[in-house]
Amino acid sequence: MGLIVQKFGGTSVADATKIHRAARRAIKAKLDGHRVVMVVSAMGKTTDKLVALANEVADNPPKREWDMLLTTGEQVSIALMAMAIHSAGHEAISLTAAQLGLMTDSVHAKARIQRIERERLERELELGKIVIVAGFQGIDKTGEITTLGRGASDTTAAALASVLNADTCEIYTDVDGVYTADPRLVPDARKINRISYDEMLEMASSGAGVMHSRAIEFGMRFGVPIHVRSSLTDVEGTMIMAETEGMEAIAIRAVTLRQDLAVIFVTGIPNKRGMTSKLFAEIGARNIVVDDIVQNLYESGQRANVGFVIESADAPIAREVAERLARENDFGGVEIYDGVSKVSAIGVGMRSHSGVAAKMFETLTEAGIDIHTISTSEIVIGCVLPRNDGPRALAALHAAFDLATPPEAGRTQ
Repeated sequence: MGLIVQKFGGTSVADATKIHRAARRAIKAKLDGHRVVMVVSAMGKTTDKLVALANEVADNPPKREWDMLLTTGEQVSIALMAMAIHSAGHEAISLTAAQLGLMTDSVHAKARIQRIERERLERELELGKIVIVAGFQGIDKTGEITTLGRGASDTTAAALASVLNADTCEIYTDVDGVYTADPRLVPDARKINRISYDEMLEMASSGAGVMHSRAIEFGMRFGVPIHVRSSLTDVEGTMIMAETEGMEAIAIRAVTLRQDLAVIFVTGIPNKRGMTSKLFAEIGARNIVVDDIVQNLYESGQRANVGFVIESADAPIAREVAERLARENDFGGVEIYDGVSKVSAIGVGMRSHSGVAAKMFETLTEAGIDIHTISTSEIVIGCVLPRNDGPRALAALHAAFDLATPPEAGRTQ
């Protein structure tokens, strides 16, 4: 008898009708002979409403209380899901992270999973119950409630699937899979049938909102296939899996866009050993994730200008850290550009196809879009550009790489 982890996002449990629909999916999987663990998000826009309420009450709510508030949404939805399954004549039990034993570090609002206790889960599954776990939340070693970051119910599901050695992890959402671009911005974007962990991880990190990047990391590390599919239909979605022969046939799998970014420039840094590392150590200590980094030397290599990309929401904290270090260490100054986006082209096929970078730069140039910085890796090329040009750049690259065209003979998805 196999084991399936099913995750249902907020739009998939937004009302009683959708809760019952999700319950029926879990019951069907159980009747098909599987043991079933469900991970459920807060209903609909519940989390957004709680965030708005918190901001009405306080300008800068303490992160601990933030986590206490936001985790209530999942507690409501898991209890309702258990009730729906019971009403259909099947056994189920809802568990918060604390009841389950999902342990994290102590970083509120951005906690990372450290371990998951299996004893309670296995005991309830052995009793024939469908186990319903609250997504997005954890508990640290002192008993404090933590959250894993917005959208991290995916991570909860993938982590559970990894720990339990599940046959598959099904991510149910309001779209029917992963697309070659955000279909809200590029109407002719096409659904991808199969995609590698590496490609999907880059897409998630580069702005594709359909999956949380840490969920992909768990799936890749433990070899758990992840099936992204619609909660509204039975149509097959997108399978995220280990790379297979033929995936390199396509140079570019998808293009993505991150819009809410800022660039921090720290000028005049003395080019002494450990000076740049001090800057990024302090930025990292404030739990700020840094994307691209560019360094230029001048004054015969005696000083350097360093630029790096972060989320706009982190810009005030990054400015505070950088300006303090500038005062203490004779830096030239700090400049912030809080109006940039990043468009990326992603595909394992870059390893065996030439000319991808040239085509990307030519396309943006022909569209009249300025490129601020460029970053590359083995399977991704990213360009930071003005925020207002982001959607236009995305559409232009999608067309240039012919991503709307369905796969043909000899061309795999």
